[in-house]
Amino acid sequence: MKTIAIIPARYGSSRFPGKPLALLGGKPVIERVVRQAEKVLDEVYVATDDNRIAQCVESFGGYPIMTRADHQSGTDRVCEALDKLGSDADVVINIQGDEPFVNRSQLETLISSFESPETQIATLGKTFSTIEEAKNPNSPKIVLDNEGYAMYFTRSVVPFIRGKDESEWLACYPFLKHIGLYAYRSDVLRRITRLPQSSLELAESLEQLRWLQNGYKIKVGITHIETVGIDTPADLERAEKFLLGQL
Repeated sequence: MKTIAIIPARYGSSRFPGKPLALLGGKPVIERVVRQAEKVLDEVYVATDDNRIAQCVESFGGYPIMTRADHQSGTDRVCEALDKLGSDADVVINIQGDEPFVNRSQLETLISSFESPETQIATLGKTFSTIEEAKNPNSPKIVLDNEGYAMYFTRSVVPFIRGKDESEWLACYPFLKHIGLYAYRSDVLRRITRLPQSSLELAESLEQLRWLQNGYKIKVGITHIETVGIDTPADLERAEKFLLGQL
């Protein structure tokens, strides 16, 4: 099974313009993402719509692919890049361009999910540490079936634990936080990017609900490692401290 990584990276983030080029420990964030992916995968590409990002990637020996500027999601950008590559990859991993600490074990868990022929899409989940974290609507939750496939993704705290105080909920059920790494079979990636937005997706503003609502099976691998994504300049400061703690 041939697996490649494509990292979508755009310049025009509303909360942090140019964040792929921001320096983290003296290196651009996008370079750190690429280097982490290269620890597991032989082929790693950056899909971008900005020449500044493409030039940066080339400067450290990476492989940029220029894509359109009007994509609504990273998934759409990854699909265009795959088609431009003309790759014969069986599986494509979508690693966010603002995840400089993506871990080897996380990528290996995604890849191993495709050992089952039923897996069409894979992602990751991590148990919440506190009920307060689980109540944060910016941290989507995953509800699993008995085979480890996603039944639903939601910003709400699901399930409701009847007859128990909230302080006891985590002891009653393993509430699972969604970690936003995805992998897709190549043919599935091409199909899901042609789907119109679904009612559940529009309600929760979660792209993966479009896939579920159309009957696709999403395998959820379990990770015990927290990601340190960068959405704002304040996140970059926290990432600097996290990096120093690893050295």
